[in-house]
Amino acid sequence: MPTKPRAFENDPKFYTVAEVAAIMRVSKMTVYRLVQSGELPAVRFGRSYRVPESAVNDYLRDSFITSA
Repeated sequence: MPTKPRAFENDPKFYTVAEVAAIMRVSKMTVYRLVQSGELPAVRFGRSYRVPESAVNDYLRDSFITSA
């Protein structure tokens, strides 16, 4: 009987460009620009990119602007 693949808690989670765009509420083109400029680290799988969850969280955290 085949077993289901297990998800490990320590495994990194990756998002697609469309998922990152939805999280950040921007267009996919904006995410592609961030990846191409190096502002948002990503891994390329074939013709598509995957962005680590930690990179999205870091980018959003570092992008906050405090108001006076």
